[in-house]
Amino acid sequence: MDHLGELDLAAAFEREGYAVLPGLLDAAQCGALAALYQRQDAFRSRVVMARHGFGEGEYKYLAYPLPPAAERLRQSLYPLVAPIANRWQRQLGLREKFPDTLDGYLKRCHAAGQVRPTPLILKYGPGDYNCLHQDLYGELVFPIQATVLLSRPGEDFAGGEFLLIEQRPRRQSKGEVVPLRQGDAVLFPVNHRPVAGTRGYYRVTMRHGVSRVRSGSRFTLGVIFHDAA
Repeated sequence: MDHLGELDLAAAFEREGYAVLPGLLDAAQCGALAALYQRQDAFRSRVVMARHGFGEGEYKYLAYPLPPAAERLRQSLYPLVAPIANRWQRQLGLREKFPDTLDGYLKRCHAAGQVRPTPLILKYGPGDYNCLHQDLYGELVFPIQATVLLSRPGEDFAGGEFLLIEQRPRRQSKGEVVPLRQGDAVLFPVNHRPVAGTRGYYRVTMRHGVSRVRSGSRFTLGVIFHDAA
């Protein structure tokens, strides 16, 4: 994953509000992660979205220790986004500084009582969708997360586009469809991001979701860096 460090992630976030990492995983890696969904021992809990008004479909939170592929992704992506997260803190006038390593940040989470792992695999079938939401699991929130598409759009499924909504102060909300191929990852804000204005930076609220799957089966891996209370 060394080539990812060459991408100008900060510029992509500034320009688009998100950044796509193309070809993060190959087809075999995607298939192996999607196949994990059938292994009960790999997960700590299962959520059926309709029961909670989250949408249609389901997802499962991975258990510690994370499967090696998921652990490697989480460990290697964090150092790429930690400098951006700290830049956002400065731009928004926030004093907290995020550690350079994921292990350092998770120590903070665990000391605050946020000890449950949050990486998850989501499964969608025909008619399923995910309502716009934010992945907040406690007082400590790392401001950037990632989603990796494990299925092949146009072959394994149709529809099911990844959606981002930016709620701007005193302006109408702006929507974005992020096109992804199998193995691509999208890095995006968990809850807020700074935007440059005429009087400095201001905060915009971000939400994400998935449009309705029209046919087939769609799997994704969600990589969240803060643990849950």
